[in-house]
Amino acid sequence: MTLTQLRYLIAIADSGLNITLAAERVHATQPGLSKQLKQLEEELGFSLFTRRGKSLEAITAAGAQVIERARIIQSEAANIRALAANLRNEAQGELRIATTHTQARYALPPAIAALRRRYPEVGVHLQPGGDAEILELLERGQTDLAVVSTAGAPPPAGLALPVYRWDRVVLVPRAHALARLGRAPTLADLAEHPLVSYESSLKAESSLRRAFEHAGLPLRLAFTARDADLIRTYVGAGLGVGVLAEMALDPADRDVVGLEIEGLLPTCTTWIVLRRDRVLREYALEFIARFAPHLDRRDVRRAFDHGIAVDEWPEPPRWRELDPARLAA
Repeated sequence: MTLTQLRYLIAIADSGLNITLAAERVHATQPGLSKQLKQLEEELGFSLFTRRGKSLEAITAAGAQVIERARIIQSEAANIRALAANLRNEAQGELRIATTHTQARYALPPAIAALRRRYPEVGVHLQPGGDAEILELLERGQTDLAVVSTAGAPPPAGLALPVYRWDRVVLVPRAHALARLGRAPTLADLAEHPLVSYESSLKAESSLRRAFEHAGLPLRLAFTARDADLIRTYVGAGLGVGVLAEMALDPADRDVVGLEIEGLLPTCTTWIVLRRDRVLREYALEFIARFAPHLDRRDVRRAFDHGIAVDEWPEPPRWRELDPARLAA
């Protein structure tokens, strides 16, 4: 049994049992991957997958147990490599960040730019997705850290570090009736219009949906997207009233205008989420220090070693209070 065989096994499981896709992800040939899988099954003495013809159909009960332990072994092998690299003071490597489009587009650039100036030989790879997908990537060990937001409690998995708080804004064409109210819109005002917002608004646990339900008002979603730029585009096209993160608001936009609705919807918090069982490279800690400068690096290390309650972290600043130059310094 080899680490390579276990890596191939995990790749097959994470590729929906698609051998071709799994081979592409591990930079192997399909025949080579199939050969390694066969050798592993022969050594173990049982099948890891059920088959239909030449295709894999499902993971067997025994296969599920093996894959679970293979993930632990792969994670610990990565930890040993990371520990060795830190002890050698290596300044090169890769940092994988799973996050949403809004964070990648509007919040992360200064911190990543600062990291690259400090560690020019570190490649940063963004993995965009929805919050659930992002946390799944972290759980599977397919990313080094996740950057997600919640409107309440911190994410349940891993170690969550608070970065900043932010509110949502309403976005309308400049000639729209809501722009001429002379006051902040209410939920009743918004209920009179079709809305354009994030894809997460479709979920039952959406804070936007819950706010309308609590007020006894209908939520009419005309268009949803993960991309804040798409939301802005379709608001400009007249599809409805936009509700999006304040980070995505561009004051220089000539076609649409943002309206503050502070207090109308719950304030959100953006978090860096890390796996507690992962050894962090020094450049990952540097990124955390850049993106969340209010957190003491020693406290972050202490959180890994001994655990720390969320309410012990300093209260994160509001987005509007942040100085981008400080993140990029």
